[in-house]
Amino acid sequence: MKAAVFQGTEHIEIKDWEAPAVGSKEVKLRVKCCGICGTDQHIYHGYPGSAEVTAPIVLGHELAGEIVAVGDEVTTLQVGDRVSVDPNIYCGNCYFCRNGKVHLCDNLQAVGVTRDGGMGEYCVVPVANCYLLPDEMSWIEGAMIEPLGCVLHGYKKLDIRKAHQVLIIGGGFIGQLFLQLVKAAGVKGIIVSEPEVFKHDRLVELGADEAVSPAAEGVMEALHHQFDIVIECVGRADSMELAVKASRKGGQVLMFGVASPDTLIQVSPFEIFTKELNIMGSFINPYTHEESIALIEKGIVQIESLISHQFSLKDIPEIMGEYPKLRVSKGIIVHER
Repeated sequence: MKAAVFQGTEHIEIKDWEAPAVGSKEVKLRVKCCGICGTDQHIYHGYPGSAEVTAPIVLGHELAGEIVAVGDEVTTLQVGDRVSVDPNIYCGNCYFCRNGKVHLCDNLQAVGVTRDGGMGEYCVVPVANCYLLPDEMSWIEGAMIEPLGCVLHGYKKLDIRKAHQVLIIGGGFIGQLFLQLVKAAGVKGIIVSEPEVFKHDRLVELGADEAVSPAAEGVMEALHHQFDIVIECVGRADSMELAVKASRKGGQVLMFGVASPDTLIQVSPFEIFTKELNIMGSFINPYTHEESIALIEKGIVQIESLISHQFSLKDIPEIMGEYPKLRVSKGIIVHER
């Protein structure tokens, strides 16, 4: 098969690549669609993903496809089934797995991170990680179940109430998913801070009461101490520092954006103390696939209108290096057939 193989920092090649044999509890997929995640960009530039990456490997952990082969012990799915993949594989034996926090597994493995993923024509995955897609759901929606599941995990950490004022920092794909979930909760008000002004009208269409540019005069100061909930979706030091400053007393701050490991922020412990802030992180997507499928199926969350770029597999070596310049909100690989 053809695959975009990560060979090391800032080096991906299209190669003839052999898919592994299908294990007894595994299935082989013909990949139909694969998302390009910010984590893929982190890995490309030499940082770890959800787990340590060892090259050469096929990246791509947001994927959906058609089953073309099943292992001897597979009874729940069959050839021809359309599935979305939860990439995360937990050991079941470590402290965290045995205490209900599987996503913090000490031995976490993941499709597209520690084993070959969706940036190839075929992919072999555990049957336990496959979720059947409704017939009417598109391949694009199926591949985007994974990032929606990550967002849903973070969303569930928040105590959201009707009277709350919410600030979402970052109006890209992840911020747009959070926006739709928060809007569905019926909160009092939602503001999105997004520097790319061309996104503002779309953010209002998706449910924001207002979209503001943090670079505009007076905006940053106007956001301080105003919000019951602040959701940071960027992973930059300045946006994470803003998240703390923007929260009012008793506020909740969700740090969702993936920062580089060497990023540090300056936060006043006195401010956390006097505001009695609840600051939370959110990591991957433990068992959120079924609910995410339902959110799309019921029309609560839109997906396809959020996709800004579609690429073919052969484009990957070039576009991964140029990604920051392309102004991609969300990019996907549509596999040619």
